[in-house]
Order: sequence, then C-alpha cells, then structure tokens
Amino acid sequence: MSDTDAPDVLVLRRGTHGMPIEQYADAIRDRLPDHTVELARTPADEREAIRDARFVAGMTLEDDLLEAAENLEVFACAYAGTGHLPLEKLEERGITVTNASGVHGPNIGEHVLGSILYFTRRFHVGARRQRRREWRHYQAHELQDSTVTVVGLGAIGQSVCERLEPFGVETIGARYSPEKGGPTDEVVGLEGEAFDDALARTDYLVLACPLTETTRGLIDREALVTMDPDSVLVNIARGPVVDTDALVAELRSNGIRGAALDVTDPEPLPEDHPLWTFDNVQITPHNAGHTPKYYERLADIVAENRRRFDDGDDANLENQVLP
Repeated sequence: MSDTDAPDVLVLRRGTHGMPIEQYADAIRDRLPDHTVELARTPADEREAIRDARFVAGMTLEDDLLEAAENLEVFACAYAGTGHLPLEKLEERGITVTNASGVHGPNIGEHVLGSILYFTRRFHVGARRQRRREWRHYQAHELQDSTVTVVGLGAIGQSVCERLEPFGVETIGARYSPEKGGPTDEVVGLEGEAFDDALARTDYLVLACPLTETTRGLIDREALVTMDPDSVLVNIARGPVVDTDALVAELRSNGIRGAALDVTDPEPLPEDHPLWTFDNVQITPHNAGHTPKYYERLADIVAENRRRFDDGDDANLENQVLP
C-alpha cells in the first residue's frame, strides 16, 4: 500500500463490550462521508494497513504494531484510560494520542446512581426474601439529606454529581487539585485532615478517579476505619484504588454497610475469593462502561479530531493526552 492509498482513518480489529467492531467503523463512516475509513479485520491486515496510515483508531496498540506504523501521527484510543498503551514510545516518536474521556459519563453515572439506590432501599434484602417467597418487612434507608463523596471530578465524576442533584444530598468532591473546584458543595484534596474529615462524614463514597501513584491504595485500612459503619463504598474507578484485604476485613467486622464493586483487585475476581460470599457486596464484571451508544459517542470524537487534523490543527485535538 502506498501512502496515497492509505485510509484517512484506520480502525483496528479489537472491539469492546462484546459489540462488533464493524459498528464502530460504520459510525465513523457516517460522520465522515468524504473520507476513507478502513477496518483491519485480521492481524495481517493490521500490519499491512498501519504501515502507511497516519490516523488510527483502536482499543490497544501493541509494540509490534507500533513498530510497523511508519507514518503514524495520531492514535485515537477508544478507552478513557491510556495506561495500557506504550506511552513512552509514542511520546518519543511525537505521536499524538487522544482518549475516550466523556464517552462513559451517562452510563457510568446511571450505574453509580443505581448502586447507591440499591443499598439505600436495600433491594438486595428484598431480592433475597423474594427468592425465599418470604413476605416479611425490612427496614430501609433514605438517600435525601445523605452525604455523598465523589473521588475524582473528571467527566465521570461530574456525570455522577449531575445525577445526584435532584436527590437532595450534600456532595463532597475530592480531587488531586482541589483549587480547581468542582460541581459539589465542597471540594477537598486527596490527602490530609480535610480528606479524612470528608470520609468521616460520608454516607456513600464513590470512587471515580484514575489509577495513579496518589490513588493506588487510597482507600486503605485507615480510610475504611475512618468511614462510618453505616457507609457504603461504590468503586467504578480501578480495583487497586481500594486495599482489597482491608475491605474484606471491614466487611467481616461490619466496619461499613456494604460495597458496590464494578472493579476489583485482582481482576477478574477469582471464583474462590471471599468477596463473592458477602450478601452486602454487589459485584458487576467491569460492566459499568457498557452502553449501546459507546461506538456512536466514540465516533463523534474521532470524526471531529479527523476534521481538525485535516485543517492542520492536530496540536489541539479533543481529549488529547499526548503530547
């Protein structure tokens, strides 16, 4: 393939959430009718097509594929997180990298709200009594006037806060740079007395932050002990943000009321792991990110960035991570 034959957008073959990658390529084509959009369906197709491609969209970019990409200028990552990419090599070659920030906002916001209501109204207790055909009342809780702390105020954290607004709750935002503020009643940093004080006042703790050196193990034994025994943890961030052993210990000793875990450490969670056995733990298999509109939202970002690339504005792409 010569440079003149290279597609305007090359889509790599790996999909996500069990949705055919053809849907992603078609969504990009719909938005860029005057561009050529090629889907590489086999490993050989990828190696051949990426040699001359300047603009590539995909979930991952393995080292060997990057080496074959002789003319690559933009890699549009289809995940919000980019830690799985060979970022140092991409940076060394001056390749622009974008991510899918914002794509997950509505669906993960809904997942978090559902998880909070699940524990507020104790639907897990109702489901257990239904399975037993046991008509017996139980006590529940009320979300109104609760305090919800959201750790991470990026696109997902903001989406969570927007969906909490009608419920009459107090919100605390926690972020690495609290001086940036946020859509919460107050904002604190991720360390020190202010963060500890927030944990002590929290009824529902939502983790929506990236995994960094600062957030790894952020919710450790000390943090869990600081939380009220009637509080609930919701983790849609990354498993290692929580110390799993400490969480198991607190659940065993009724140190917190429950946990909704869409991510775990380790992940996948082994079949014999004790977290599976707790009645007050809701586990979903890293599923909060699924939405039938995933590829449509991704295609909006990719199409806009391809237009900017055409206009020579490739230093100002939407969701730019590198350089």
